[in-house]
Amino acid sequence: MTSRKPERAKDPFLRTLRFAAGRWRRQWRLALVMAGILVLMAAAELALPLFAGQMVDAMAGPARPRNGAAHDALVALAAIIGLGLTVVALRYVLFKSIVRFTLRMMSEVAHDTFRRVQRFSTDWHANSFAGATVRKLSRGMWAFDLLNDTVLVALWPSLLVLVGATLLFGWRWPLMGLAVGVGAIAYVLVTVKLSLDYVTPATRRSNAWDSRMGGALADAMSCNPVVKAFGAEGREDARFGRVLARWQSRTRVTWMRATLSGIVQQTILMGLRLVVIGLAVLFWWQEAATLGDVTFVLTAYGVIHGYLRDIGHHVHNVQRSTSDLEELVAFHDEPIVVENRPGAPAIRIARGDIRFDAVRFRYPARERPVYDGLSIEIAAGQRVGLVGRSGSGKTTFVKLVQRLYDLEAGHIAIDGQDISQVTQESLRQQVAIVQQEPLLFHRSLAENIAYGRPDASQAEIERAARLAHADAFIERLPQRYATLVGERGVKLSGGERQRVAIARAFLADAPVLILDEATSSLDSESEALIRDAMHGLMQGRTTLVIAHRLSTVRELDRILAFDHGRIVEDGSHADLMRLRDGLYRRLVERQADRLDAGLAAA
Repeated sequence: MTSRKPERAKDPFLRTLRFAAGRWRRQWRLALVMAGILVLMAAAELALPLFAGQMVDAMAGPARPRNGAAHDALVALAAIIGLGLTVVALRYVLFKSIVRFTLRMMSEVAHDTFRRVQRFSTDWHANSFAGATVRKLSRGMWAFDLLNDTVLVALWPSLLVLVGATLLFGWRWPLMGLAVGVGAIAYVLVTVKLSLDYVTPATRRSNAWDSRMGGALADAMSCNPVVKAFGAEGREDARFGRVLARWQSRTRVTWMRATLSGIVQQTILMGLRLVVIGLAVLFWWQEAATLGDVTFVLTAYGVIHGYLRDIGHHVHNVQRSTSDLEELVAFHDEPIVVENRPGAPAIRIARGDIRFDAVRFRYPARERPVYDGLSIEIAAGQRVGLVGRSGSGKTTFVKLVQRLYDLEAGHIAIDGQDISQVTQESLRQQVAIVQQEPLLFHRSLAENIAYGRPDASQAEIERAARLAHADAFIERLPQRYATLVGERGVKLSGGERQRVAIARAFLADAPVLILDEATSSLDSESEALIRDAMHGLMQGRTTLVIAHRLSTVRELDRILAFDHGRIVEDGSHADLMRLRDGLYRRLVERQADRLDAGLAAA
């Protein structure tokens, strides 16, 4: 990982071009076909001025018979028309090919990047704005549209025409060829230099603020209920206004630099135009060129001037598209951190016994380890409560069971299988979890319930909903199980979202179950019903219950009390309550005191 960072900081432009070239190679046959078409189009473009010059010479020659001159002029005109039709036909084939080429590339890049980002570590997602990530991905995907059109359809034929025209001029008039060649090279070098060293750094900064703007928008929109709850619309307006002001100032610098770069390029082109016209008039004066030759020079230079002017625009587009691509390419340089071992098999969990063996673990952003030599065994089918103060290691325990992180030392095994040696997907498909704050997709209720088992029948989905006591509110909805729940399930109440999440766990029917205070959002009546259902769900499954309200663990088989990453107490509720100065007993008594105080105040 450390070897990549210097490269990213040193030359992001070349790194981005290499990434694009790698994608182009995947369709190299189609790329070669398009290159061949562009060569033919460039040859036709160069031939047009030659025939234009021949037509003028045929008509301007005083000594030739009128009929013969008309014949030659018509032949040249027919050639010009034929070449024009050929260019139109070739352009149609070219654009049909580039559409296929680019759409396939955009789809592959979007899919590959999405696939990679999905597999980034939990810490990466916790530290990244979802809105900014989406903006980087979509902006980078569309950057390929501009990059492909610029490099493959515009820049490549421009270079072919410039080289070909320079050689044609040099063959007839070496001085003219030298002037056009030197002028074209100078223009291209200045354009590239200005683009890369003057415009690109500003574009990179404005893109960074563009991503921040997207992140700020997504953050405010996704938390709109909180904004409304505190009447903070004005405050959020001001916050977004500050981000917008920074984006505006950065973008203004980018646009002004692009404008100044264009003025410099236009000045060089104007100078080259004067040199070419002056040389054409000089050669005619010296009788080294006919009127047809002058027509050829002026027509050919018109083509050259257009291509040169466009090269400045093309270089700007390459710079712009690669800048837009940089953040997407950075995703592909970002380490996934938790990866499947090559050839890792799928885990097969039959019993569900869990063993931690001398586990040492530290979060990447922290210096001190959470666990240092933690060992514990949980028998198959045991219902185990995890209790302790905030930050004691309860949540980390279940995250490691899911292998959301890799260990520094030791290993974790389920049914004797080291979870670091099996595929993450197969592990997590056999570990059902109900989170304290359940997340739902903006999809139908049926799809959300069946997320752990997408092949489940409608009858199985409805049965899971009944077990979770979610069927009552679902049946009251106009579209019942086809109802869309809104982003993150905002159309449902907290208790309703929780019951959908519990139904999802019922349907998953996994041998290992994790409950993160799964009844915390329910009213007292629903909670009693859910407790009965959860009791049945736990039977025959290894269950880990992260308990914040300690009343939820009283009937469990076993309670593990965590303190600073160590399991300091292990036993049933009755066993731990017998410990006079025990941590669990103190936590239970403190919660009871708070409850009594609350009731007295009420």
